[in-house]
Amino acid sequence: MGARYEERASRLGGAVLWTWSGARDPARPVLPDGCIDLLWAGGRLMVAGPDTRAFTPPAELSGGCAGIRFAPGTAPALLGVPAHELRDRRVPLDALWPSPAVRDLTARTGDAEDPSAVLEDIALRRAADAEPPDPLAAAVAERLGQGSSVAATARSVGLGARQLHRRSLAAFGYGPKTLARVLR
Repeated sequence: MGARYEERASRLGGAVLWTWSGARDPARPVLPDGCIDLLWAGGRLMVAGPDTRAFTPPAELSGGCAGIRFAPGTAPALLGVPAHELRDRRVPLDALWPSPAVRDLTARTGDAEDPSAVLEDIALRRAADAEPPDPLAAAVAERLGQGSSVAATARSVGLGARQLHRRSLAAFGYGPKTLARVLR
């Protein structure tokens, strides 16, 4: 049986649930998309930060994994950590959240028939208790993704260039020029 990737919309606005089964083709790396994922792979819960370059998952992540991909700029509020701290990294969830809670979530996810549904439940519960994402993040991502210049984007959201850069690092993991490149 060949490799199979499937996506479906999440009940969490802007998020996508995904599953992967089968061996990974090293010639087809994961490309940067400006997103952060909460994922289940190799019996562990991890966070995949925003990438600045193509990423080839290691062999231990082949087989089967599941995730929830958060829209650009939305995950930092849910995870409780600025996106730039996760840039180009795969971080065990217990490095971000209390270990006892992560052990419980790991057991629940491991016992589930559909791990991505458990990841969605985790995200929905976190979203109910978390501060909302930076309100400008969606507008910044939309404008830059449409090809607007950094200067025009900063003006449109009422920020100076330095403010936009700082807010972009926290929300997306990189500055607005890199975000624009990734989103195009």
